[in-house]
Amino acid sequence: MQSFAPASIAPGSPAPYIGRFAPSPTGALHFGSLVAAVGSYLEARTHGGRWLLRIEDVDAPRSVPDAADGIVATLARFGFEWDGEIVRQSRRTAAYEAALDALKAAGHAYPCACTRRELAHEPLARDGSRRYPGTCRDGLPPGREGRAWRVRAEGVIRFVDAVQGEQVIDLAADAGDYVVRRADGLFAYQLAVVVDDAEAGVTHVVRGADLLDSTARQIHLLGLLGAPVPAYAHLPLATNAAGEKLSKQTLARAIDAHPPQAALLAALRFLGQNPPDALAGAPLAELWRWGRAHWSIAAVPRRRQAVADGFF
Repeated sequence: MQSFAPASIAPGSPAPYIGRFAPSPTGALHFGSLVAAVGSYLEARTHGGRWLLRIEDVDAPRSVPDAADGIVATLARFGFEWDGEIVRQSRRTAAYEAALDALKAAGHAYPCACTRRELAHEPLARDGSRRYPGTCRDGLPPGREGRAWRVRAEGVIRFVDAVQGEQVIDLAADAGDYVVRRADGLFAYQLAVVVDDAEAGVTHVVRGADLLDSTARQIHLLGLLGAPVPAYAHLPLATNAAGEKLSKQTLARAIDAHPPQAALLAALRFLGQNPPDALAGAPLAELWRWGRAHWSIAAVPRRRQAVADGFF
């Protein structure tokens, strides 16, 4: 049986920078995805680090056939170069099983019989999920069987985000005990992303601010599993004119509809970088050279979201 084992670093040696981009194959890449990819890629490359590519298809019902291949092809066409083999979560079930077994053995995880309908009137957590009232925390109610697995949420999580600043989250007050394996048998995003980052030795996570509110739970899980906590930077979320996150659900256009140079230039400007107008007609490679030479995470606007003009 596979056991969970986070990547380790020899005592006294500095951790090499390892970043990653982890899109979900729920559709084609849109401008919001490009913003996250550009930010994570340039932050890794300007630190002389590695940049990994992971397809987060753990939620099989939401994955669109052939979307993963389309994402990979689009990234290549835009000039992204990743290190190592592409990781696909759908092939890593054994690793998630091992992590959940470790949480169970340590008494951190417990079975839960509650349904979504039963929790529908509970207060909302920061990320929009329902705050769990602890119904099954001390044992299943009589006559009920466990459907999902939850982790006991305890303590206050503090971290400093490179873009969004200091974050302080009381786990129990915010979301309560959270799901790590769903009632349908699929592993929850929170567990999968933590296991993947830990085993890959990811040192820096640069992604969209829509995931900022999940970070405390991921830091909590990393601690329970004995894995190092990476540094975080959550980039402003690209929205449409109505303030809605660009996504398949809000009919965001695929970036394939735009020339790579124009879309990349727009992404850099959205992220607070200031490429000169003269680069508008430059070859793609030249635009990337400028990005590597001038990228600054400090220049990224410190806000949760912004309208992506012209890229809906």
